[in-house]
Amino acid sequence: MKIPQFLRDWSLPIAMISGVAAYFIYKAIPLPEGTGNIVSSLISIIQPALIFAMLFVTFCKVRFRELKPQKWHLWLLAFQITPFILLSLALALFHGMPSGTRIILESAMMCLLCPTATAAAVITAKLGGNPASLVSYTIQINMAVAIVAPLFLAFSHPVEGLGIGGSFLVIMGKVFPLLLLPLLCASLVRRFAPGIHGWLVTKGRNLPFLLWLVALSLAIAVTTRAIVHARLSLLVMAGIGVVSLVCCLLQFYAGRRIGARNGETVTGGQALGQKNTVFAIWFAYTFLTPVTAIAGGFYSVWHNIVNTWQLYNSRHHR
Repeated sequence: MKIPQFLRDWSLPIAMISGVAAYFIYKAIPLPEGTGNIVSSLISIIQPALIFAMLFVTFCKVRFRELKPQKWHLWLLAFQITPFILLSLALALFHGMPSGTRIILESAMMCLLCPTATAAAVITAKLGGNPASLVSYTIQINMAVAIVAPLFLAFSHPVEGLGIGGSFLVIMGKVFPLLLLPLLCASLVRRFAPGIHGWLVTKGRNLPFLLWLVALSLAIAVTTRAIVHARLSLLVMAGIGVVSLVCCLLQFYAGRRIGARNGETVTGGQALGQKNTVFAIWFAYTFLTPVTAIAGGFYSVWHNIVNTWQLYNSRHHR
């Protein structure tokens, strides 16, 4: 196997391993005190910048009129929102459950409700799916999360100082700048700089995936840090890992089945299965028991393993 082909086939695992290695190399290097805060601040700037650039190039291939909601999107929304509501009610009704059980239930709740990854459009395009339909659903699920999550978390897991309205604004402020601004910028470039737009669509078609690999390495490094510093028993840690894996596989399967009925098998699978795990980790720290952020880290590993398998099959069965 040629090295370029090897890198194409295994780019996601290489990026994930690089992220893990980067974290442990960083920890092994003796650095001045306070360096960690500087690195964290840089990552908090670099990650959104990478996602913005990745989505901007992807959205250059999508027009506003293509972002029409589809009827089958309602089934995807129902699949994500209904379990979240039921689990929220269970957590609100049974306050006395063991802390380990509560953590695992919260982890499942987060893995199911978490919005579609902003990078899912990139992988969807690579797999031959419909990026425009995927982007349309991504906007819909982010709206749904911003509305539904504050309503039910107010009962099951209230946050001091944040009412329903405050929670809504916090979630909207987190997810929408990175969804709508790249789309707006791409539309402006298409209208006023057609030369740049044409170059991005033709010559820069692989750029979003390359940017995603860098963003993935950073996300895995942050995930590794969260897992290493988690103070949980091995049993609870294993429970979170298993629950996140089951949620991942279930959502890919359900999404593909729902999408297949409408000729959108790939799009449906990515819409439900590939999650915005950076949002999931933030959501857990902000609204749930903070250790449930680990579920977002585990999910990041699982959905990228599934994507690796899908990309490999797609390349070798054409």
